[in-house]
Amino acid sequence: MSDNLYELLSGRFPADPQAPCFILRDGTSIGYGALADGAARAAALMARRGVKPGDRVVLKAEKSPQSVMAYLATLMAGAVFVPLNTAYTAAETEYFLADAEPALVLTDPVVFLAEAAGVGPLAAPVPRAADDLASIIYTSGTTGRSKGAMLSHGNLAANALALHAAWGFSSDDVLLHALPIFHVHGLFVAMHCAFLSGAPMVWLDKFEDAAVIEALPRATVMMGVPTFYTRLLANPAFTRETASHMRLFISGSAPLLESTFAEFEARTGHRILERYGMSEAVIITTNPLEGERVPGSVGFPLPGVELRVAGGETGVIQIRGPSVFSGYWRMPEKTAEEFTKDGFFITGDVGRRDPDGRVWISGRAKDLVISGGFNVYPKEVEMVLDELPGIVESAVIGAPHPDFGEGVVAVVIGQGEEGAVIASAREKLAAFKAPKRVFFVDELPRNTMGKVQKNLLRERYADAFS
Repeated sequence: MSDNLYELLSGRFPADPQAPCFILRDGTSIGYGALADGAARAAALMARRGVKPGDRVVLKAEKSPQSVMAYLATLMAGAVFVPLNTAYTAAETEYFLADAEPALVLTDPVVFLAEAAGVGPLAAPVPRAADDLASIIYTSGTTGRSKGAMLSHGNLAANALALHAAWGFSSDDVLLHALPIFHVHGLFVAMHCAFLSGAPMVWLDKFEDAAVIEALPRATVMMGVPTFYTRLLANPAFTRETASHMRLFISGSAPLLESTFAEFEARTGHRILERYGMSEAVIITTNPLEGERVPGSVGFPLPGVELRVAGGETGVIQIRGPSVFSGYWRMPEKTAEEFTKDGFFITGDVGRRDPDGRVWISGRAKDLVISGGFNVYPKEVEMVLDELPGIVESAVIGAPHPDFGEGVVAVVIGQGEEGAVIASAREKLAAFKAPKRVFFVDELPRNTMGKVQKNLLRERYADAFS
């Protein structure tokens, strides 16, 4: 057996080929046997099309079982899987294609799998070493051009095994999958846990609260971004009874508000398990399955992950371990900048660590506001604002200020009066931390994974103090 990730995953598939892998909206299912057969035939067709080990295969297509087969086929063929968000424009896609130089681009995996059905299956996965490249995940590129994080077969295997154990997955589980699969959350975190368990997935092509509520009684585990949970809570049909069959709700990809955590527990009796990850290392920390899940904390480092905070009690988080990527595709200078001399990856996230090892995230280093020479961590201000009456959610940024260099600006969803919000914030925060301007909006700009795009807010409110 080689270190090809496909061998690890497929080695855990159920012995019964009819055992369901995908449970579709119409009630039909696709078995693990069909998944493996489709992947093997698609891998053979890739080879016939000239795809060689180490070549890149780009997938830019809607979420479907056939897209998953294309992913597994790429692993089988020893090639490198490069998923792209379907929302990317033609110009953005052109950049990714020029950078990745793929041997094959798939935009309609359904047609590709239909063609592959007439091809004999690949007899066995192409042998791969643990440090051979398995996937390139392009970062969202909110600052500068997108970077391709290079993840190896060993990186993905180590993280999948650690999560499978940490979250207690078994063949008795049923995963509700409503995430996109062009990102590590839906592609690696969710699906690998299901594959290693031989467990079925209730397969939704996208998140819709009504569809999720209908599907929940058939599931035991759900993974989502915070907006999934706020939308469920906004639907009166989401009740304690709806969630009674569930074993675990997991949240990530963006910070979970403590108010959402509390409201969800009050509604359902379940405490959401929050974890912390990124494209460059998949999952880094997690709250415990058994033990206290503290709202606002992202828990403890996974086994094998070394985590340290540089620069004092609160500082930039650095990590080292088996799931940490090797670098950015074709960016050796950028890669060198992002690693310390002793091999720790500089995440760019600011946080702290309790004496017991529990990790708290304050925000991104690039989001740090320096006002009058003082450091202001937006997360600290947001936590105060989010507790104020009438405020649903806040995003804190820095804007150019004639006296202080940068002034603290709060952009909030909710109702209220600017002066009252500032006065309330100053009761709990030092004057330099409290917002000097407050803007009320109906919604905050977010990327596809639910993260607030603060770069857009900084552009929009650049003249707040002019």
